Amino acid sequence: MAIERLGAGPRMSQAVVHGNTVYLAGQVADDPAPSVGEQTRQVLAKIDELLKSAGTDKTHILSANVWLADIGRFAEMNAVWDKWVAAGHAPARATVQAALARPEFLVEIMVVAALD
Repeated sequence: MAIERLGAGPRMSQAVVHGNTVYLAGQVADDPAPSVGEQTRQVLAKIDELLKSAGTDKTHILSANVWLADIGRFAEMNAVWDKWVAAGHAPARATVQAALARPEFLVEIMVVAALD
């Protein structure tokens, strides 16, 4: 079975397609504003674009991992997530607090989606 890598660089690919499954790398905000809500909006827009380039969309997300620099801002992230997630298509999801790659990153999200 073929493996397709999207946005491949020397360290990682932004997405990998294998069979009928798309695996996205963890996505962070391009403009890390101090708002968890704004960073979440940016990340979800990137996820939409990556899924589109792989031939699928958010209604096909199977699972999501969310990392927050401060779990105390869980509600702020969820307010944006809840408006974005497609009704009736909520994926399995885990959210944890973690130290992210750079201190200005407040949220990182990684998803796995089906192509069909």
